Amino acid sequence: MALVDICRLGDPILRQKAESVPKVSQKIKDLLTDLTDTMYAAPGVGLAAPQIGVSKRVIVIDVGEGLLQLVNPVLLSQSGNEIATEGCLSIPGIVGDVNRATEVVVRGLNNKGRRIEIRASGFLARALQHEIDHLEGILFIDKATNIREAPGEEDDSKKEEI
Repeated sequence: MALVDICRLGDPILRQKAESVPKVSQKIKDLLTDLTDTMYAAPGVGLAAPQIGVSKRVIVIDVGEGLLQLVNPVLLSQSGNEIATEGCLSIPGIVGDVNRATEVVVRGLNNKGRRIEIRASGFLARALQHEIDHLEGILFIDKATNIREAPGEEDDSKKEEI
């Protein structure tokens, strides 16, 4: 298991546009493993490569429906909208209400380098948008309203930590 430190708000890499990945090499597969291990240990439901100091277009997500590893994800379409509370592993202790599409279609490469297309709704759609934003140097606080201190441990069920 390869755990990596998560970059925090203020680290300049979080505000940079991540670089496209030319192919899913062994180095990218290792990055996917590091991201996955770090996300689960945090614990979180999503993590983008810039959050561990790597400026590559690579994300991992698991909202309870199984692990999703994506290289060069692109948001193809979105519909609907819903405001929900989000948090971020790079901004611990803070949450805010973010308006996001309720349904999305995302295309990218899987961990074998094969092109895949994902149709997602609900929390998975929200997590995909949140992580893809990280690849553009956008943080949830840039889109959030009602930014506030995260509720205590007893209230964690009321927020969606991404």
